[in-house]
Amino acid sequence: MDDLACQRDVYKEGTRKGCPYPRSTDAFQNFVKERNNMKNKAISFVAWSGTGKTTLLEKVIRELKHRGYKVGTIKYDSHGFDIDKPGKDSFRMAAAGADTVILASGEKLAMIKRHDTVPSIEDILAKYFSDMDVVLVEGFKRSNLPKIEIHRKETGNSLICRGEDNDVNLVAVASDVPLDLDVPLYDIDDVAGITGFIEDRILRRAARSHS
Repeated sequence: MDDLACQRDVYKEGTRKGCPYPRSTDAFQNFVKERNNMKNKAISFVAWSGTGKTTLLEKVIRELKHRGYKVGTIKYDSHGFDIDKPGKDSFRMAAAGADTVILASGEKLAMIKRHDTVPSIEDILAKYFSDMDVVLVEGFKRSNLPKIEIHRKETGNSLICRGEDNDVNLVAVASDVPLDLDVPLYDIDDVAGITGFIEDRILRRAARSHS
């Protein structure tokens, strides 16, 4: 459901089933503002399967943490998943039909939430990542988030974000071979350089916009 449809529902009848926005018009506007702000904190890593997205993400996360930032991550799973273990109380509660299950301890909190349709990346960011400095997203290649594409020659694939599908949201490429591009190119092993790009593109820009 888009923003305008939800806004009409809020004005007309409060929160309609399935609409994520609260009843208050002010709260709705604040949510939309936060939703837009969160898009400026996120960057998506995209690549063909087997290129090494997760390996590079792990290294960038460690480098960002080393530099003192709070880092969130989101991964899209098109195959479905189950993070709980059969036989555990929380698994049994979810299997019984609970729509939301939260596991909480002194160190961690995990939430399992059912939904009828895949929520937009913007809504996920606004609802769950407002306390993060930066959010690294794996996948969501059709989103409007800024993207870093990872490329390896051995895969034999062309770039996802260039060619037939020229994605204007591509902001950089990490590759193991030289490429002629209209965006910055980083060696796939240049973790410090890629992290510095994210730091300048996302974190410092956000800091300047709030100064």
